[in-house]
Amino acid sequence: MEGGTAFATVDSTMSAVLENASESFPAIGPRTREGYCGRKPFSRLVTIALVALASACGSGSTSPTSPNASPAPGPAGPPTVRITAAGVNPTEIAVRVGDRVTFINEDVQPHDVAGGPDIAHPDCREIDAVGFLVTGQSRQTAPLPEARICDYHDHSNHAPIFNGRIVIR
Repeated sequence: MEGGTAFATVDSTMSAVLENASESFPAIGPRTREGYCGRKPFSRLVTIALVALASACGSGSTSPTSPNASPAPGPAGPPTVRITAAGVNPTEIAVRVGDRVTFINEDVQPHDVAGGPDIAHPDCREIDAVGFLVTGQSRQTAPLPEARICDYHDHSNHAPIFNGRIVIR
């Protein structure tokens, strides 16, 4: 089928349906089908333009990429966990044995960082060095001495968004 033929067939079918519908269901009040029929060509034009735009946008990349490209370097400075009203970020951070992790409270509420997944299961006492942080305050953990996984939580606010993990490698 050619492009114009498909629309002509759809157009004639819709015209027949609309004629039958207007005989069976008379218009109620001042609202009629003319407004819809007047918008139909415009709607069809918009649909065609969007399809053409979408197919042109997905045509591929024009810049070459190297298969040996190295990943972007990580952020400079010590490993850092930021505490905001939305929770901790990142929720998991990887560090080397002997590193310290800096916690920064960027929330308006105070937070009390403690080692372990929750109050009932304390662990990784090096994280307890962070302790209570008021807004704008930061503090580091003690050096993390061995390769392991350390969970931490906010002892003041028990919401899961304030739980995180430090992976020591």
